[in-house]
Amino acid sequence: MAIRRLSREDFAWVIALGNANQVETGPLDEDRLTLLVGASYLSQVAEPDLGFLITFIPTSTYDSPNFVWFVERMANFVYVDRIVVAAHARGQGIARRFYEGLFASAEAEGYEQVVCEVNSDPPNPISDQFHAALGFTPVGQATLSNGKSVTYLSRSLKV
Repeated sequence: MAIRRLSREDFAWVIALGNANQVETGPLDEDRLTLLVGASYLSQVAEPDLGFLITFIPTSTYDSPNFVWFVERMANFVYVDRIVVAAHARGQGIARRFYEGLFASAEAEGYEQVVCEVNSDPPNPISDQFHAALGFTPVGQATLSNGKSVTYLSRSLKV
C-alpha cells in the first residue's frame, strides 16, 4: 500500500467511497470534492483505492460548521475533515498510517494540534476507540442543524 497526494484521477472512486460512508462524513460530489481538495492543507489517498484523507488549517477557506467551531476556539491546528477507509481494507492500519503521516508533517510545520469530530448521534464507537488510542481527547460537543450530534476531539503535537 502506498499513500500519495489525492489527484483528479482519484475523484470517481473517492466520491463513491465517501458516499458509501456519508452518514459519518456527509455527501460528496465532483464539485464539492474539487472545492475541498483545492482548499485543503493535505489531501491523500491510500492505493489501490483503499482510503482517503482530507485536512484543513485555520486559514483554509471552508464552510463546515465543525471546522468553524475549531477556528473560533483555536489558533494553530490541522483539522481532519474526512478520513475514510474502504470496508474491505479496515483493520489493516491504513487510517493509523494516514494519521501518523499527518502528525509528522503538521508537527514539522509548527502546528500545535490535530483536531477532528466524531459523531455522537448517531454514535460511532469504533471511531471513538480509534481516536482515543491515538491520543485524542474530547474538547467540546455540538448538535448540528441536520440533527446530528458530534464530539470535538484534539490531539496535541510536540512542538
